Amino acid sequence: MAELITLPKMSDTMTEGVIVRWNVKVGDTVKSGDILAEVETDKATMDMEVYAKGTVLQLLVEEGNAIPVDGPVAIVGTPGEDFQALLAGNSAPKPAAPAAEAPTVSPTTTTSSPALNQTSATNDERLKASPLAKKIAAEKGIDLNAVVGSGENGRIVKKDIDHASSTSDVTNVAISNAPLGEESFTEVNVSQMRKTIAARLSESKFTAPHFYLTVEINMDKAVAAREQMNQISEVKISINDLVVKACAIALKKHPNINSSWLGTKIRYNNHVHIGVAMAVEEGLLVPVVRFADQKGLGQISTEIKAYGKKAKEKKLQPQDWAGNTFTISNLGMYGIDEFTAIVNPPDACILAVGTVKDSVGVVNGEIKPIKTMKVTLSCDHRVVDGTMGAGFLKTVREFLEEPVKLLV
Repeated sequence: MAELITLPKMSDTMTEGVIVRWNVKVGDTVKSGDILAEVETDKATMDMEVYAKGTVLQLLVEEGNAIPVDGPVAIVGTPGEDFQALLAGNSAPKPAAPAAEAPTVSPTTTTSSPALNQTSATNDERLKASPLAKKIAAEKGIDLNAVVGSGENGRIVKKDIDHASSTSDVTNVAISNAPLGEESFTEVNVSQMRKTIAARLSESKFTAPHFYLTVEINMDKAVAAREQMNQISEVKISINDLVVKACAIALKKHPNINSSWLGTKIRYNNHVHIGVAMAVEEGLLVPVVRFADQKGLGQISTEIKAYGKKAKEKKLQPQDWAGNTFTISNLGMYGIDEFTAIVNPPDACILAVGTVKDSVGVVNGEIKPIKTMKVTLSCDHRVVDGTMGAGFLKTVREFLEEPVKLLV
């Protein structure tokens, strides 16, 4: 009997997928476990396995087209078998209509030929103008029909010609510059990842009442400690690794921050799973460092580097990005001093980390050059109050200003 193959749900937030590439063609023989196609989900490009056995009788979705979860994608059966009844009786969602192809760049140039607004009069004798105005107009090539007279009964006088002359000069300049530029644009289809980012962050921003707390941290000791660690560590420790570790320990001391809003309940997580936001070509992924409070700096650094490599290669799996209880977004490597981030559901808070920069501060009563870093905590006010967030940031700052505390 022929079997209808449908698109499985490959992540907890997936609603549709795009067939990037078919690994089979009509007439090929497949068995359970074979890779039928590569599918772009909202998080990554993943392999779609087939659990049927037989011959591929038809592929129902073209490469590059979207299909909703549980939508029909292929039919597997016996060669020569009539499967039209299977298609007719299918109650699964119909395949999504092919996405409109992005138009090629098509520069469009608009050229206009503006002219002075002229009246119907063409005979200078019908115009009321002084002899001097007529003489100057003739010398400057000004059409008297386009001049509004300010004299008695609308008579055109010298000052009207002078005004028309200056206006004409400005108009001529504008006209001569008009054809210098061309209007053009490029449109591309929205990726599954970008659709999900837009939906989730819009829901977070317009549902969760955000508030923001910013502190400036003296990073002198943290920078020095990192340099010493990297002299003996097998893996290079980054400032971000120190921030992850500091937040992980601080979350154990401030469980109100390590929480989630569930509508009728608030969940306080006893474990610490920190999501680390990573930029990829299509958008943003947030792989999770699990039980970060129990891991050393070297292990945290190794995991984050491995996640970064998998993210760029689109090899992250659903288990890599699920389960976060707190998120960190770091733009310091791009030279950003400070910014605010949108809370990443189901978390109650997200920490935005800026760059470490040279500054001036008061140390033991003396003005000295120091290194500082600003961090901003975005909080869901349904779960977290200002004093809770301030207490958490105070602890994070203490750990980073005395980094030896991270090691004990």
